[in-house]
Amino acid sequence: MVDKRSEKDKAYWAVNLRLTIIILLIWATVSVGFGILLRPMLMGISVGGADLGFWFAQQGSILTFLGLIFFYAIRMNKLDKDFGVED
Repeated sequence: MVDKRSEKDKAYWAVNLRLTIIILLIWATVSVGFGILLRPMLMGISVGGADLGFWFAQQGSILTFLGLIFFYAIRMNKLDKDFGVED
């Protein structure tokens, strides 16, 4: 089977995949790492009357996820322009 994708297409998808993996790792670190695994170490720090681990589990992971969505959209728009595949 012949691969009809150009080097430009392969480079675009490599950058896209790397960006997606990095964003998912950040999200997993914040939601599972800070909210569950590292919660005992974050209990001494207070944010708004609750410990920091609880805050990450309830609010921080959601806010981080929303921030990552906006970052991904902005970064992908720039990537699309760089590779000439914008709408």
